[in-house]
Amino acid sequence: MKNVYSISVLFFLASVSTSLAAGKDYQITGEVKDVSDSSITVMKGKEKFEITRDAATKAPAGVKAGDKVTVYYTMKASEIEAKAAK
Repeated sequence: MKNVYSISVLFFLASVSTSLAAGKDYQITGEVKDVSDSSITVMKGKEKFEITRDAATKAPAGVKAGDKVTVYYTMKASEIEAKAAK
């Protein structure tokens, strides 16, 4: 019984650390304004969101302008530039 409990705790800790390492998840639901192989543009109210995508992005075939979609994404820095404080 102790082994089952220990294994359960290990799986829980592994899943928590994996989700923390991946960053915070966000989602946006709205109308597709434009879609290409490299991005999708979604309007939510008066706000326009252009989100990049690649071959690994899961998406149903045939998404087109006018469709209502929910996009799940994370924010990840590609570069950080620092300047000395004044």
